[in-house]
Amino acid sequence: MKHFPAIEYRHRRLLARLLAAMLVLLMPIGISGCEKADEREFFAMDAYMRIRVFGAPEGALDEAADEIEALSALLSATDEKSEIYALNHAEGKAMTVSPDAFDIIERGLELSRELGGCFELSLRPVSRAWGFTEDENRVPPESELRELLKLVGDERIVTDRAARTVALPAGFELDLGALAKGYAADRAKERLSDAGVSAALIDLGSSTILAFGKKPDGSKWKIAVRDPMGGDTPAGTIEFDGGAISTSGGWERYFEGPDGQVYWHIIDPRTGAPARTGAYSVTVLTDDALYGDALSTALFVMGPDGAKEYYEAHGDFEYLMFSEDGGMLMSPGMKGLFTPAG
Repeated sequence: MKHFPAIEYRHRRLLARLLAAMLVLLMPIGISGCEKADEREFFAMDAYMRIRVFGAPEGALDEAADEIEALSALLSATDEKSEIYALNHAEGKAMTVSPDAFDIIERGLELSRELGGCFELSLRPVSRAWGFTEDENRVPPESELRELLKLVGDERIVTDRAARTVALPAGFELDLGALAKGYAADRAKERLSDAGVSAALIDLGSSTILAFGKKPDGSKWKIAVRDPMGGDTPAGTIEFDGGAISTSGGWERYFEGPDGQVYWHIIDPRTGAPARTGAYSVTVLTDDALYGDALSTALFVMGPDGAKEYYEAHGDFEYLMFSEDGGMLMSPGMKGLFTPAG
């Protein structure tokens, strides 16, 4: 198993923010300087974001960025002013939520059912026990995890579309972090398309990137995929016509425990512990970003064999997986899109 430097977690997060533009999971490349594009950079959802558009009417960029920032405030599980925070503290009572909050929760619950226990919205109590939500990491005892897993189970969440209400069982808490960027990217795409933008690249913290339309020179979009085993050199590039690319990796957020073991933030809902099924990083290409965000997390939890089986059963996405032993696996469709470095 690969070991990481023993660096205090909150310092790593600050460093990650400062270096986000230089060392990323996914990095847009291949946009020449002669192509006229408008660009907006901003900070939201704990990440530096960038939107680059071609053929943008005045104000379109600001509207898309404002949409993302509004969703960031709405969907936060830690902001006491957010709807999700209020829902998490509703003590089991049904709560009326905004259309956006209801939409992302309902779609997340659908994916939770489809992904067979490898993706859960209600995993927050377990993640908090590991310290990933407050940056105060610890290794909880198995007895504690067994009790907390009683508070995990998306099938027990009740929604009413007509009344637009959501009811969580007492003690349950949602964390939409695995979906929020994807949902925001899809919404930003809608805003830009409605405004008449012909092509755009929406980079929401590099782990979620959405591209649509044709660039002025007619070339494909090209995204560099970071080598998760370390180093500044990308593992390769994905060249595609458009879609959403999402990455989940164990090295994004992690800590080293007193036992010398590395514990990362991607939790297996079936065990309550960091997923150790052989995956080290998963990148997926999908038609919509919300699905991609959920899927990259779930495939990581499934591991190499489970990911292959899920792909063969569904086939509505392409994926690239780096395994803990240094191997690289990819779907048949990805083989025609991914070019390894060197």
